[in-house]
Amino acid sequence: MTNKSLPSPNLTHLLPSRRNAKSMDAPLQDWSIKYNQDEPVAPRYDVNAPDLYIPIMAFVTYVLTAGIALGIQNRFTPEALGVQASSVLVWLIIEVVLLLLAMYIMNVKTDLTYLDFIAYCGYKYVSMIVVIVAAMFFHSLGYYVAFGFVSCSLVFFLVRALRVQILPAAQDDHSTGNKRRLYLLLCIAIVQPAFVFWLTSHLFSQKPIAPPALKL
Repeated sequence: MTNKSLPSPNLTHLLPSRRNAKSMDAPLQDWSIKYNQDEPVAPRYDVNAPDLYIPIMAFVTYVLTAGIALGIQNRFTPEALGVQASSVLVWLIIEVVLLLLAMYIMNVKTDLTYLDFIAYCGYKYVSMIVVIVAAMFFHSLGYYVAFGFVSCSLVFFLVRALRVQILPAAQDDHSTGNKRRLYLLLCIAIVQPAFVFWLTSHLFSQKPIAPPALKL
């Protein structure tokens, strides 16, 4: 297997303003997807295509980073590492199921599949890694500064990426159906920072446990 056969990971949701850097001269950046969604495609063929490479790698890295953060505070246990991994997976499943259920109830039709939603919802793991690392080096100040930055970047990225998929351009902006789509889009984007805070704040919410003294 060569490097050319691997997908090209990108972190454009952390720096969305640099997306499509080659077309910066254009007045508006194109966030639409250019491929046939009935067929899978590697993100290196379309920078706007969602992929599972970044979420999967970020999930594994998050679990390891959380273990390091707990270890620095002398709170690490093998069971805690399993709890971190299982809780993140459970919340992701709940999030995607509720999202699909909301789309069904609101009668929102889109070409996005459940794998696409898993990818978009999984991008927040990168943000979770950033805030954990910032908290390990700069404590609470670094945590909240990093949290504010990744929250703005994540919301901006999701709104721009999902707008062309959820909001149809042909509909009237004041129609009831389009308002439902807009509310759904904002809900998907805004809930991601909430999950980032929920799944990372408890890692630093307790005081470090002093190591047991050695008995001579």
